[in-house]
Amino acid sequence: MHIAKVLEKPGLHFSFEFFPPKKEGGFDDLFQSMKELSAIGPAYVSMTYGAGGSTRDLTHDLVVRLKQETNLSVVAHLTTIGASRGELHEILERYSENGVENIMALRGDPPKGSPGFVQPKDGFKYASELVAYIKKHFPHMGVGVAGFPEGHPETPNRLQEMDYLKAKVDAGADYICTQLFFKNGDFYDFRDRCAYTGIDVPIIAGIMPIITRKGMKRISELALGSRIPAKLMRALSRAGDDAAVERVGIQWATQQVFDLFDRNVAGIHFYTLNRSKPTLKIYEALGITPENKPK
Repeated sequence: MHIAKVLEKPGLHFSFEFFPPKKEGGFDDLFQSMKELSAIGPAYVSMTYGAGGSTRDLTHDLVVRLKQETNLSVVAHLTTIGASRGELHEILERYSENGVENIMALRGDPPKGSPGFVQPKDGFKYASELVAYIKKHFPHMGVGVAGFPEGHPETPNRLQEMDYLKAKVDAGADYICTQLFFKNGDFYDFRDRCAYTGIDVPIIAGIMPIITRKGMKRISELALGSRIPAKLMRALSRAGDDAAVERVGIQWATQQVFDLFDRNVAGIHFYTLNRSKPTLKIYEALGITPENKPK
């Protein structure tokens, strides 16, 4: 089922994002986390995408395995980086043949050390082009795209940024899933600007709790410089150890989720970093358990 259709159902919509482990031993931990979180009954799970080499192959294998061995709705990430149209078409064909019908279409971030994005030979420059290609050649697939409540760092012109986002929606995107953020006001402003721009697809809010001091730095790197509010920074600075940091981070994320649902968010997407414990603790604070999962 397309994710946009899933979001139309009544109730709370939670989803989780995972990434393929770089080492073979990480698969057991990954599937254990998935098993623990799947008991909650997520709307869907997504798998991030390595743009090249073995990581890309692992992504494909994991997505197909999830589709074949679980009842989860699976969203496969796909980026324009490092692949020609022909290569992307082969990937999409494989997904289609294995029943994967939801794609998160992204331009993708350049590899570390790269001066910037380079359009692949016979490839796509923009995510909107990838969206249009999927909708033309695989019209049965649902397509999601990324949004940036705090603004995309490569597009300081916020008006132009919204034009780019609208181009992805006009190309056929069915919903938007945002980058993580820590101030809900940024999300609400983003949602209002989408409405003003004429974007009317569902918008899912991306949430990631800070659970370690090291993780705080990593989150900023993963989120392309995500802003951490001063109030949260002060609370984290008072935390004596990582156990206390985790409590602060989970409490902050829980308050975000409460407020988002009070303001009729289409769904919450948790960036799990392949760990189930922080997300399960947020669920517990919301009063959700496997026995009391949202309908």
